[in-house]
Amino acid sequence: MSVSVPDSRTLRSGDVQAPRASVSVVIPTLNEAMNLPWVLRRMPGYVDEVVIVDGRSVDYTVEIARALRADVVVVAEPRAGKGTAVRAGLAACSGDIIVMLDADGSMDPQEIGWFISPLQHDFDFVKGSRYVTGGGSEDLTLLRDFGNRALTKLANVVLGSNYSDLCYGYIALRKECLDVLELESDGFEIETELIVRAARAGLRIAEVPSLELNRISGNSNLQTFRDGWRVLRTLARECSTWDAPTAGARPEALRRVKYTYPSVRFPRTPTDPQSVLAVPHEVGELHGQ
Repeated sequence: MSVSVPDSRTLRSGDVQAPRASVSVVIPTLNEAMNLPWVLRRMPGYVDEVVIVDGRSVDYTVEIARALRADVVVVAEPRAGKGTAVRAGLAACSGDIIVMLDADGSMDPQEIGWFISPLQHDFDFVKGSRYVTGGGSEDLTLLRDFGNRALTKLANVVLGSNYSDLCYGYIALRKECLDVLELESDGFEIETELIVRAARAGLRIAEVPSLELNRISGNSNLQTFRDGWRVLRTLARECSTWDAPTAGARPEALRRVKYTYPSVRFPRTPTDPQSVLAVPHEVGELHGQ
């Protein structure tokens, strides 16, 4: 499978030209001014729209986003919770394909092409996995690794699915799938809700490898036992109470795509926000790259 991300606005198939699918990226943020420059500078040129959902940051997060990308869409979300931010961001997207990633530098935007490719080949929903060939993690502790594997096995038994990684939020999907998924979660469990509902709705799902990096700076809001319980509770709720609008659809077999990323290391250090804000001409230069 090859990635098709040309710079032109069309893809040629024989003598017929079809519009290229537009790509939006949703990034929830909360005080990520030192991490966001690395993320935005790694954003591929074929991304049409970046939506920053800011949860009441008290640093320069929003200013940094606007300085590095003049056309960034900023959604101010006063309510707490990652799920709340993700849902607000998804609602604000205009792209045909939507990609979700974190602002802390743990998810490399340069991997976006691997997520987009299956969506251009008849899949509806693509999720990253740290456990398939080419994937991995610099951040998983033994306890979190054990918990994730156990929850993934349980989800596969209950759903009759074949996921390899349940608790990882690097996800891409076709925008039209949002009406089917009917998302409701407010916290970290939004990722589980997405994955469970995608399977129950019979969406065509693919997994692609992803390398989870360490946070560039700051502390994660993730709490192993609290959020593990939330995932378990969400799994039980979704399997017992949610009726997919596509009820009766046969879940498609999960397609596991094996890519191998080049083993190239690149510098990842916190960025002083003032070094970005002090260079006003950087806006046009970076966006034009």
